[in-house]
Amino acid sequence: METVIIVIHLMVIVALIAVVLLQRSEGGALGIGGGGGGNFMSTRGQTNVLTRTTAILAAAFFATSIALTILSRYQAGPASILDNVEPTPAPISTEDTGGGAGGSGSGTSGPGILDELQAITPVPTGESDAPATDPASPQVPTD
Repeated sequence: METVIIVIHLMVIVALIAVVLLQRSEGGALGIGGGGGGNFMSTRGQTNVLTRTTAILAAAFFATSIALTILSRYQAGPASILDNVEPTPAPISTEDTGGGAGGSGSGTSGPGILDELQAITPVPTGESDAPATDPASPQVPTD
C-alpha cells in the first residue's frame, strides 16, 4: 500500500514540475512555455488550463503527503528510543565496601571500570622490538 502511494506521489511531483515549467512566466525568461511559436491554445485558455492543472496536482501532492505520513505513523515502532530499553536490575551488594561507619561508600562491589580496562589491555613488559634510545638531537629534515 505504501509503495503504491509513493509511486503515485512521485508521478504527481514530476507532473507538477512539468506543469509549472510550462506556465508563462511574468519575467519573460524563466518559463519554458513563454515563447512565441505555434499557438496551441490561446493565452487565456492556456492560463486557465495550466492554473487548474497546477491546483489539482498540488491538492494531489498534499493528499499523498498526508497519506504517507499517516501510514508511516501506524507502521512505525515505538516513538522513543527509551521505549526499547528493558530495565535491568542493579546488582545488590551484600558487602559493605564503604570502609567507614554509616556506609558512606559507593555501594558497588567488584572491580571498577579502570580495573576492567587494565584487564583488557596488555601491560607492556618493557621488552620491545625497537631500541629505546633517544635521539641526540631533534630529527628535522634539512634541505
